[in-house]
Amino acid sequence: MSDESGLIGTNAPEITLKNQDGKDVKLSSFNGKNILLVFYCMNNTPG
Repeated sequence: MSDESGLIGTNAPEITLKNQDGKDVKLSSFNGKNILLVFYCMNNTPG
């Protein structure tokens, strides 16, 4: 896999997002674990 941006393997910035129950979850709470963040537009989707 090629990474021209140089970002693969670097630390992500601290962010806080709402989970499916509306509670805040900090990215740092997953420190040391591999995670995949998926962002998508909820407009016209069943979610």
